[in-house]
Amino acid sequence: MDKKLHSILVCPVSRSPLHYDRDNQEFISVVSGLAYPIRDGIPVMLQSEAREISLEEKEHWSSRPNPVGSYT
Repeated sequence: MDKKLHSILVCPVSRSPLHYDRDNQEFISVVSGLAYPIRDGIPVMLQSEAREISLEEKEHWSSRPNPVGSYT
């Protein structure tokens, strides 16, 4: 995922920063509790296409450093 693109993307629901989940190809919004899929290299930033993240996922991503530039 392009780091510059990631640095300007925010959650469309909460306007909060996003974490990039490389393994699952998703952008995670801890604030809204949603995971936005990345399909064919393109982030799908629609609430209707996002999935709700579990409490465990929320705790995991909440403990990560500042999401901007966080490529875990």
